[in-house]
Parts: sequence; structure tokens; C-alpha cells
Amino acid sequence: MGKTSARWWVVLGLLILSGCAHKATGKVDNSDQPYRIGREDLLDVAVWRDADLSRTLPVRPDGFISLPMVGEVRAEGRTPTELSDEIREALKPYVQEPRVTVVVREVNSSRVFITGEVAHPGAYPLRGRVSILQAIALAGGFTDFADRDGIVVLRRSGTDGSTIPVSYSELVDAPDKNEPLILRPGDTIVVP
Repeated sequence: MGKTSARWWVVLGLLILSGCAHKATGKVDNSDQPYRIGREDLLDVAVWRDADLSRTLPVRPDGFISLPMVGEVRAEGRTPTELSDEIREALKPYVQEPRVTVVVREVNSSRVFITGEVAHPGAYPLRGRVSILQAIALAGGFTDFADRDGIVVLRRSGTDGSTIPVSYSELVDAPDKNEPLILRPGDTIVVP
């Protein structure tokens, strides 16, 4: 079995499994979402007027951070405001009226994944609003064997997931009629 044939079977298997595990959606939600902290992000946690409690620290691979007096706190999946509220509540027994600010210093977790018939499959950093066409360009474009109208985006939201079918021809031929799909962290683009 050739390398291309093996890839095709892997992509076909992924599509079959994704069809069983995900529900299809008709309308794509391109609305801006609040930034959610992810693994490997670098955070500045500042406690006003308390330099000993303020820290710059990475989110560990398990999604937690460790702070003095607070201990282990889940950071992954939360907004900076949600995390600062939890830290503030945990510090109340030790600090009078704590004021906590969480700032994401480095975004290291925001990635999209591109697999299948593109020149350079892999993980790509997601900086700002990136459309599916831009992501495919980052991956070097299609190979000669790509099914350009059979592209699928696997999107995970919470515990659910969805598959979003994408037709390259429709996006390119009628850009006024088709709103470009804006990618979110964790999206996987499958080009069969």
C-alpha cells in the first residue's frame, strides 16, 4: 500500500468516525468568543500591593497553575476574569480585600490542526481571525489528490463536537454569498 493510499484510508476512517461521534451543523457560528486560557499559556497573576503573591507562570500540561496560599487552580478553559475571581475568593481568608488581575502574557495553546491532502499537514498557531482558506494557505495549499469540495472541519465545543462541511469551490467562486469560516482554537481541518 502506497503512502498516499494509506493517508486516504486514515482520512476516510477519521471522516467515518467523526460522522458517528459528531453532529452536523447547518449554520456556522463566526461570532467572537472570549479568550479561554489553554495549556502552555504564560500568565501574569498580579495581587495588588502584594509582590510575594504575584507571579508569572505557565499553565501546566494538566491545565492547572500553582500559587502560594491558594494551591492548585484549574486555569484551562477559563477566561482571565473567571480565573482572577476564583483566585480572589481563595485569597480572602489570608489577604484583606484582595485585588487580583490575570493577564495572558503569551498565547501558546491556540492552535488549529490540518491533516490530509495538503502540502504540510500539522499544527499551526492561531493568531487573530483566521479563515479556513488562510489556514490551507499556511499548510502550503492542496496536493494534486485533494478533494477540494469534501473538506470537513471538526470543531469541539465543550463536551460536544460538530462537523462542518466546506466546499472550496463555493468559497472561491461566490465569496459574496458565502461567509468564510473563521477557525477557533482546537479546530481540525480534514482535506480528503
